[in-house]
Amino acid sequence: MFMIMSISMIIMILSMIVMFLANILSKKTFMDREKNSPFECGFDPKNSARLPFSLQFFLIAVIFLIFDVEIALLMPMIMIMKISNIYSWMMVSFFFLLILLIGLYHEWNQGALNWAN
Repeated sequence: MFMIMSISMIIMILSMIVMFLANILSKKTFMDREKNSPFECGFDPKNSARLPFSLQFFLIAVIFLIFDVEIALLMPMIMIMKISNIYSWMMVSFFFLLILLIGLYHEWNQGALNWAN
């Protein structure tokens, strides 16, 4: 046990040293205004080219991924219906769909599904 802890500590220290050296030796400078500004034919830009990321779009994407995975979990339930006990299959399916519907209602109630604000 002591050997595993010592090896993990050595690996952690080595990785921290490598990250620190990479940060020191990197050639990137964040203070250079010309490199950080977008290029518009040599003129100063009229407005910022870096628009803020829409948090609403991100939430919709996460909700889509969650419900997409849940649909992928629902698909095998159709095939299992033939080989399992119908009572237990109905109980598991009902419980799973109930959790999905409660989650969908919660998202709807919180306003996460309203695209236009």
